[in-house]
Amino acid sequence: MSLDPVNLASDLIKIKSITPHGQEAINLIKSVLENHNFDCKMLTFGEGKDEVVNLYARFGKNSPNLCFAGHVDVVPEGSSEDWSFGPFSGEIINNQLCGRGAVDMKSSIATFISSAIDFLEENNEFESLGSISFIITSDEEGKAINGTKKVVEWLKNNKENIDDCIVGEPTNPDKLGDMIKIGRRGSYSGNLIVNGIQGHVGYPHLAKNPINSMLKLIGPLSEVELDKGNENFEPSTIMITSIDVGNPSYNIIPAKVNVKFNIRFNNHHSSKSLTKMLIKKFESLNISNYSFDYFCNAEPFYTNPGHLVESLKRAIKLITGLVPNLSTNGGTSDARFIREICPVVEFGLVGKLMHKVDEKVSIDDINNLKKIYKNFLEIYFAK
Repeated sequence: MSLDPVNLASDLIKIKSITPHGQEAINLIKSVLENHNFDCKMLTFGEGKDEVVNLYARFGKNSPNLCFAGHVDVVPEGSSEDWSFGPFSGEIINNQLCGRGAVDMKSSIATFISSAIDFLEENNEFESLGSISFIITSDEEGKAINGTKKVVEWLKNNKENIDDCIVGEPTNPDKLGDMIKIGRRGSYSGNLIVNGIQGHVGYPHLAKNPINSMLKLIGPLSEVELDKGNENFEPSTIMITSIDVGNPSYNIIPAKVNVKFNIRFNNHHSSKSLTKMLIKKFESLNISNYSFDYFCNAEPFYTNPGHLVESLKRAIKLITGLVPNLSTNGGTSDARFIREICPVVEFGLVGKLMHKVDEKVSIDDINNLKKIYKNFLEIYFAK
């Protein structure tokens, strides 16, 4: 019996699974998959407020093992008064499924589950062809420490091989079928602090203004051109995101200034090469009263088009008539962890309303996404 993706998506939306509290939603998915003979493993990592419940489910034991990855956690709804419907209502209004997570990305999870179940029911001898699996987490919108990252480590340690993966992020900018993400730029964050000596602006000789030194340090951040991009990636960019002195007064020289910045970088660079470049530039300025801290939560990756990409492109064109753009733009996703174990792409719904008030998705898009995923499975596993 076919599983309605709209009903499942609605049931998931009704569960208020704000990061990292996704266990109830994952329990629902586990129940559905177990009813269709998936072997389900609940994987819990972290402790206390950092505890994250994840699910790895698999049907079949043979290769290739095609995996679908997604997250049931959602960002907070903000003020409910700003919404024209209940943020977690999961109701259908004017042929739109409404609520937080409708776009990002509970509907995508529901459509892949529905398409996989239909595909398996129509292919009784599927297990000779391969396997279908799911990685479902509940901390993609948060720290992303105890979710997919830890599941990937568990897969490696348990010699559980995945051959290809689709992450169901909302990749399409305008309409379903616009875009497949076949890579992402990396994300590198830095924090610069300059310490000075606080004092009265009328007596500058008795103080030391840290802003003067900071202006020299942030020069390279605002002036340097990291690269011009390449055929697969946009140019790398540096963005200063915060300049803070915590000074409410006009006549006090501050004691400290703090600057935060982020670099979105392509495969011309690595976190190590960026760190080396930045330190070299900062040290060339001969400023002694500064500190520099940094972290990188994603290296860039690129998936060469092959069977995975071509199968998905064919499935999209069959349903939408569109030839999707192969892109590496945007932010980061859990694909950055999965790329360590297999080729990975991202494809889901239209992303215009993700994280916004009155998040909603067209019922037609949900049904067409199911058709795309179903066709993809038939093409991917064709003998």
